[in-house]
Amino acid sequence: MRLWITALVAAAALTTAASAETLRLSHNTSDTTTWQKGAQKFADLVEEKTGGETTVRVFPNAQLTGGDQMKQAEMVGRGALDFVVTSAINVTPLVPEMAVFSLPYLYTDYAEVDATTQGAPGERMAEIMAEHGVKVLAWGENGFREVTNNVHPIKSPADLEGLKMRVAGPMYIDVMNALGANPQQMQWTETFPALQQGVVDGQENPIGAVIIPQRVYEVQKYITPWHYSYDPLFLGVSQQLWDSWDADKQAKIEAAAEEAMAYQIAVSREDTASGIDFLKEKGMEVYEPTPEEIEAFREATRPAFDAWAAKIGEDLVATFQETIAATAKN
Repeated sequence: MRLWITALVAAAALTTAASAETLRLSHNTSDTTTWQKGAQKFADLVEEKTGGETTVRVFPNAQLTGGDQMKQAEMVGRGALDFVVTSAINVTPLVPEMAVFSLPYLYTDYAEVDATTQGAPGERMAEIMAEHGVKVLAWGENGFREVTNNVHPIKSPADLEGLKMRVAGPMYIDVMNALGANPQQMQWTETFPALQQGVVDGQENPIGAVIIPQRVYEVQKYITPWHYSYDPLFLGVSQQLWDSWDADKQAKIEAAAEEAMAYQIAVSREDTASGIDFLKEKGMEVYEPTPEEIEAFREATRPAFDAWAAKIGEDLVATFQETIAATAKN
């Protein structure tokens, strides 16, 4: 009898092992960031909600795409990767419409952001991503992008004249050109050494999600919190993989994603709220622009806004603007 029970237990263990699946999630920042925290939270929740039937292994620094942060969503779209946590601006070479979130000075605060990601605009963007083979499970946060450099404080568009600025994608090239800077597009994995060695003078990224956890303050002297562009994260899964699951599993995976990204947003905003004081302690010089100075930046970047609005589609941009306007009235 004892041998028979032992055999049953062993057989059950083998069946479980055979049916369990390990899936891969790629993101393009280091394992110290809120991207990693959100991704790992998702992995933990998937294992918990599926009873260990499914596990997720997280790969930071775009390891699975040879460091190419732009390729991750494309690989998920064709089923070569399972999950991705990336920001909207990183998928614009594949899906230009995703640049809508990051149009210069589209947003003024988090309430406007949340109204779009959690409302009709976010649903429309998820539909567009699905057309490219990526199911958006939940929106997260990279955050408002702030500008840093090693040359001098940035108080006006003229202060960017000629500065070599690292940027992440095509839209930011146009924005920096409009401001008179010399934009240099490069992968994030190459950026820290480029700043360290003076290959570029500065960069722009969110405080809580990137500047602090990636220790940008170690290689940059000046920061201007100008909130010029917002960049959401999203957690996406291969549409092929999603379609292979039954409704119960889909519900578990989606619930895990929503909980993980809500956690990631909370952590990112907490880190951002305390970030300026932290950066001052680390020796960065902070320049807080006046409303009039912000307006000067807004006017200088309007040509880039208009050019990208045309590429994205005026109707789509209008959907965002109408949602934002309605939020501002409330």
